[in-house]
Amino acid sequence: MRVEQIAVFLENKSGRLAEITAVLADNNINIRALSVADTADFGILRLIVDKVELAKKVLKENGFTVGKTNVLAVEVPDRTGGLATVLKSIEKAGLNVEYMYAFVNKTGENAVLIFRFEDMDKAISSLQAAGFTMLTGEQICAL
Repeated sequence: MRVEQIAVFLENKSGRLAEITAVLADNNINIRALSVADTADFGILRLIVDKVELAKKVLKENGFTVGKTNVLAVEVPDRTGGLATVLKSIEKAGLNVEYMYAFVNKTGENAVLIFRFEDMDKAISSLQAAGFTMLTGEQICAL
């Protein structure tokens, strides 16, 4: 149910994102989803990759600060209102979204929404009760 995500803290300067993606590419690590948030001084790159432990290892070896967290991947039809249906269910459950990002899989039929909640267990049970499909990390990497 939970998907492992890595978070990389990087200085907000030219070329740092390119360095990270080059390290991953050089180690045959496939990025399946990503999000970048920044401030004036630093950024946080959140990644779902096919080889989480290897990605952490090689990025640390190359001087990056890396953390690992769990997120939920919720699959919804890729149509108008897909996100709204999930957020309405989350609102009814009284859950707070810490952050989220999304991507569309190769078939174009479904979107996958990546969520981080303050109460992951409550989020899982609430989303299951509402009939939403949650994907594993393996399923995301197979898309």
